[in-house]
Amino acid sequence: MGLFTPTASWVQDEHHMFADAVGRVFADELAPNIEKWNEQGRVDRAFWKLAGDQGLLGGAVPEAYGGAGGGKGFDAIVIYEQGAVGDSGWGFSIQSIVLHYLLAYGTEEQKERWIPGLVSGERVAAIAMTEPGTGSDLQSIKTTAEKDGNQYRINGSKTFITNGQTADLIVVVAKTDKDAGAKGVSLILLETEGADGFRRGRNLKKLGMKANDTSELFFEDVKVPQTNLLGAEEGQGFYQLMKQLPWERLAIALTALGSIDFALKETVAYVQERKAFGQRVMDFQNTRFKLAEIKTKAEILRSFVNDCVARAEAGTLDAATASMAKYWSSETQNEVMHECLQLFGGYGFMMEYPIARLYADARVQMIYGGTNEIMKELIARSIDV
Repeated sequence: MGLFTPTASWVQDEHHMFADAVGRVFADELAPNIEKWNEQGRVDRAFWKLAGDQGLLGGAVPEAYGGAGGGKGFDAIVIYEQGAVGDSGWGFSIQSIVLHYLLAYGTEEQKERWIPGLVSGERVAAIAMTEPGTGSDLQSIKTTAEKDGNQYRINGSKTFITNGQTADLIVVVAKTDKDAGAKGVSLILLETEGADGFRRGRNLKKLGMKANDTSELFFEDVKVPQTNLLGAEEGQGFYQLMKQLPWERLAIALTALGSIDFALKETVAYVQERKAFGQRVMDFQNTRFKLAEIKTKAEILRSFVNDCVARAEAGTLDAATASMAKYWSSETQNEVMHECLQLFGGYGFMMEYPIARLYADARVQMIYGGTNEIMKELIARSIDV
């Protein structure tokens, strides 16, 4: 089915060629390893390097830093194609978000220092926002970064951190001024190798997305140079986060669309083969109507997602629209997985069938990136003006 709609204004020939190349890499190198990586609880580092070698990590990065010099549409293709082969374990979307943070706010020295390694796959990135007592309310974080000579001393803990077991570059959300509320939040980059006082907790056991290493992180007097502050001045972290959240929420919508397309393909193949009461399950009117509903929902979502990608490329994707995309796509994804699993019958409950994994993986899409309840509040604020 593919990401693109026939009338998508942002799509050029190079996007089609890139999508074909990404699809081949994922079919050959990602899909065959999904079960293995789910069992071991993380994606092999070798795949990150392979993805870098194949040009998957730097499509939206300027050539000066090792990328291809394209726009966010290239990252959108990678995120969609990952979902379209049935995977949610590889943490590319987080890598993409960190790259866009650095491109938008990093100093030239920071860009030259960190971006090439992220593009090549030699470095894996994470964002440490959520804390044990703080989720969407980022103004209330407890982690601190206090000046100590020409360094920061970081203390606190984080949880639910994607790529947490693997990452060697972490964007830490911390308070540089404990009394300034949102204006006291800063983003500080931590290189984990040799960082005294930095500790990874357990690889958390989750309902789904089992190949996605998701961790607790602990900081006990971790010292980093003040030059690792993202941007030129303290107190910009909350603004930086809010400006980049629309892309994160669009990434969730892209994942949802890819996963829906994969689930529909798998379900159609199954009901065409499965027999009940002397006929194919596909031949029951209920099955055909359910599939018609799913296909319609997928195409409506595809049009909306393509419009959002076009806005992201133009720099006009606003918070309310991105919130709509995140909320609607994740709700639709969960509805689709519910219906598809039902059409598999008892086999849908068996983990050897991908639909069971897709069903479990889908649930968190309504939670991370800001809960869907938060999304509705943000949308409502755009109405009540």
